[in-house]
Amino acid sequence: MHLVDSKRPDPWRPSQKHRELMVSVYYSVTRTAGRPAAPYMLPGAADHFDTVTANGCLGLGLPTGRIDWAGTVTHMTQGAPAAAPGRRGLPVVLYSPGLGTRTWGTTLAADLARHGYAVVTIDNTYESPEVQFPNGTLATMVPPGDPDSFVRKALTVRVTDTRFVLDRLQSLTSRHHQDADGHRLPEGLAGALNLSEVGMFGHSMGGTTAALAMDADRRIGAGIDFDGNLTNLDGTLMPVAPHGLDQPFLLIGKDGDTDTGPGWKAFREHTPGWNRQLTLRGSEHASFTDAEALLPQLRLSPAAQAAALGTIEPNTAIRTNDAYVAAYFDHWLRGRSGRLLENPSPEYPAMAFVN
Repeated sequence: MHLVDSKRPDPWRPSQKHRELMVSVYYSVTRTAGRPAAPYMLPGAADHFDTVTANGCLGLGLPTGRIDWAGTVTHMTQGAPAAAPGRRGLPVVLYSPGLGTRTWGTTLAADLARHGYAVVTIDNTYESPEVQFPNGTLATMVPPGDPDSFVRKALTVRVTDTRFVLDRLQSLTSRHHQDADGHRLPEGLAGALNLSEVGMFGHSMGGTTAALAMDADRRIGAGIDFDGNLTNLDGTLMPVAPHGLDQPFLLIGKDGDTDTGPGWKAFREHTPGWNRQLTLRGSEHASFTDAEALLPQLRLSPAAQAAALGTIEPNTAIRTNDAYVAAYFDHWLRGRSGRLLENPSPEYPAMAFVN
């Protein structure tokens, strides 16, 4: 969906009078027969990802020009009618990516949708490396300049973007399933969304965004941070770390030495609400993204794959991440058992509890 915030100019391009965003909504459907598989990336975004983002931003070390990102398809279709929700409707979970686009979180978003959630993934235009709009226009990242200033501004903008998306979802469910700009959700979906039960998760700077957005907006009741720092680049704590949150929050980090330590330690010490810190054994920073699903298919050298994904077996990483994300939101948004969150599990030995 192409969303336009007519109440504010674009913070990265002030000459543009309105802030424009792209989001995707994942949900379980009634039928897919006769519908083509949805593409993983649109052509313009795919070309930019191949030539700029994969290696320049994400440092994945992939062979440029040899991977057909535009021709890669997903296990999903587009626009299909929503499956009938349960009695309480579909809890809504927002996803914020790291230094990448919303596409890079497809694996986790799709699995959570399979568990009965509506998952809304958000691209933050001109901060995301590439965002393709329906008319084919490609918006790319503005030059970041001073890294510390860029990150601080980006996080502020992301929180505002997140709150705007929540506002727009509310209008889509309350105004006869159509908002002021004429947007409609697919058949059966608008009436199924339960916006009284909202969660958020993200990777890297997206995980940081989840904590900051929860601090700013009480509508978000539970959050997960995948390896996102709560310390600024100059070493000071981010605003949420000194006082924490009174809502439940889960921190999941990569294995080994990490720079998240000071911010996470302060956050946990000052958070009166439920919190846990977990480590995915053998993982790297990219292990919480689609890199775990896609890179093993590219037949990289063992050294190149290990540099990006660590030593954890890819299917184990995916299975473990999926399980803990679903268990966390099932417990805090649906009131189901939270046993997986309390102690190490023999079924998922790759996930270690910290403290």
